[in-house]
Amino acid sequence: MEIVILPAPADVARTAADAIEQQVRSGPSVLGLATGSTPLGTYQELIRRHRNGGLSFAGAEAFLLDEYVGLPSTHPQSYHSVIRDEFTANVDFVPDAVHGLDGMAEDLEAEVARYEAAIAAAGGVDIQILGIGTDGHVGFNEPMSSLGSRTRIKTLTRQTREDNARFFGDPSEVPEHVLTQGLGTIREARHLLLLAMGEAKAEAIAAAVEGPVAALCPASALQLHPHVSVLVDEAAASRLAHREYYQDTFGRKPAWQGL
Repeated sequence: MEIVILPAPADVARTAADAIEQQVRSGPSVLGLATGSTPLGTYQELIRRHRNGGLSFAGAEAFLLDEYVGLPSTHPQSYHSVIRDEFTANVDFVPDAVHGLDGMAEDLEAEVARYEAAIAAAGGVDIQILGIGTDGHVGFNEPMSSLGSRTRIKTLTRQTREDNARFFGDPSEVPEHVLTQGLGTIREARHLLLLAMGEAKAEAIAAAVEGPVAALCPASALQLHPHVSVLVDEAAASRLAHREYYQDTFGRKPAWQGL
């Protein structure tokens, strides 16, 4: 796990976009896309590079991390709609190259099995974008989730529903259930990019990076992955005990090595 402390959110976005651009330019790629406010700057930077720098996603596929249960894909807050509006419709993914879970499926168990099989059939995810919740969740793997969990239905905690209420007209409109890739599924991606900005994420980042591997902080399971890049701004890094070590080692890293 490599912790990269950057001055500001814009630097986090650019650094994440650098890693994604390198992957996409290397050949056919499978991207894992997260929603929420955290990756927005990264998506905006990738759109800018597509429009101004010729970065093409025509050879890429993408899989969404999660989806609300009970929201049709046409709902403005479905993650299918959010990813389309914030990123994929603004670049050149080919039709049907962006895959999501169906929150309206009649048989949700069959739907999550289908999704797992689709990821495997695509060859697995090359680079997965992740955010982190204030309680340490990644995707919608809430505290006490199994560290080996697969794609499944989950009940959202009150805290997560409160955190997401700002995207809805009324807090009561936030769905209570989601479909989400599990921690075991996420950890099968070849490269994980965990992004966090702001003081509100500082405690969760410290627990995920420097705390024990425990279900109480689902993001701590990423410590078990062989290739994780944790990109944080100064505010999100403020609770880390070993900030100087992370800054020193990253500052002396060979330029050719990248993330």
